[in-house]
Amino acid sequence: MKITKIKEDITPEIANSFKESIAIDTEATGLQIPERDKLSLIQICDVKGNVFIIQPNKNDYKAPNLVSVLENDKILKIGHFLRFDKNALEYFLKCKVKNIFDTKIASRIVRTYTDAHGLKNLVQEFCNRSLDKRHGSSDWNKDINDLSDKQLEYAANDVVYLHKIKTELEKMLLREKRIDVFEKCLAFLDTRVELDQKGFKEDIFEH
Repeated sequence: MKITKIKEDITPEIANSFKESIAIDTEATGLQIPERDKLSLIQICDVKGNVFIIQPNKNDYKAPNLVSVLENDKILKIGHFLRFDKNALEYFLKCKVKNIFDTKIASRIVRTYTDAHGLKNLVQEFCNRSLDKRHGSSDWNKDINDLSDKQLEYAANDVVYLHKIKTELEKMLLREKRIDVFEKCLAFLDTRVELDQKGFKEDIFEH
């Protein structure tokens, strides 16, 4: 696995190298975005397995080349629990993430034989690999050059398997004739993120 560390923004050359799809994930100082916590890292994996770990500028979060990719509706963005990542990316980078595939939503809709829908579970089932999640609770806000190899590997592992997982889940959704309801869930995700940003974290559909 090749990992490229980048500060502030990807280059136009890297942006133009992304064609049909990318896998994407984020790390933050915590889970309370935007009330308290900040976006710390953005991980991207291309179809060839190249991983780019980007540390945005914490002063202004300007990243026009990265934003151009996120807003390109011809490039599919594959993520796991994009409710969080879309929230963080759209709030801090002031953009709209278009054309998405959420593997957690897909798993919940089609893997009804289990209640284990974490990324670690999907990697184990579809890629026959065991993820080491011990470095998940890390200080991701320190300088990217001060992150250990194990921390960088952890961050990269959150995206490097997503293309394979997406392919397998999509096959299952089509086989079980649940692709339509999955796509409707993705369409609703914009509203779910807006509710999160307005402070409505609970399930508003509960009694």
